[in-house]
Amino acid sequence: MRETNTRHTTEEVFLDAAERLLIEIGYARITTRRLGEEAGANHGLIHYYFGSMEQLFVRVLERYTERLIERQRAMYAAPVPFRQKWRMAMRYLDADRESGYQKIWYELQALAWNRPELRERVAYVRRQWAEVLTEAFTQAAEEYGLDTRQFSGKALAVLVGTFNEGIMLERLSGIYDGHAELLAMIDSWLESLEVAKIRRAESDESAIS
Repeated sequence: MRETNTRHTTEEVFLDAAERLLIEIGYARITTRRLGEEAGANHGLIHYYFGSMEQLFVRVLERYTERLIERQRAMYAAPVPFRQKWRMAMRYLDADRESGYQKIWYELQALAWNRPELRERVAYVRRQWAEVLTEAFTQAAEEYGLDTRQFSGKALAVLVGTFNEGIMLERLSGIYDGHAELLAMIDSWLESLEVAKIRRAESDESAIS
């Protein structure tokens, strides 16, 4: 048991160090020796515990994503109008850029382009986000009375996921042109859906009474 705990602790130390370095200098500049120094641990243990540096980097992304997925599910489960959830999700985009998550995400995508053995694990991270969005937008479409054949949760999830990817990539490059206008347009559309939802509820109450 003690050996298992020691291994887990050492793995976490390496993962924490790799997370910092991926944000600070990117995977291409990280050597086993540099990572060992950052972790304060024997760099020879990296391959023993993780198999390769690349496998360690993917685990960093997976671990980070697990934390954010929990946050996102809790946000979408909150008993507030969907418009408020959308606004919070957009604030999270800024928070995740500042924390470094988005840089790690793109670093690992680039790494996996030429590493087929990593591609599926990176793609699985993307599918985790898609599952959360599909659930959230399926519920939102039903609440707003949208035609779910035209506005399916899966289609909306792909649309929003691609939308988020574009915004994330541009902002990492310092490009913000048009973002505020686009977000204002979407917010206005969600407001109109919210107003229509309230009016339908009021109409239903009047019909009952």
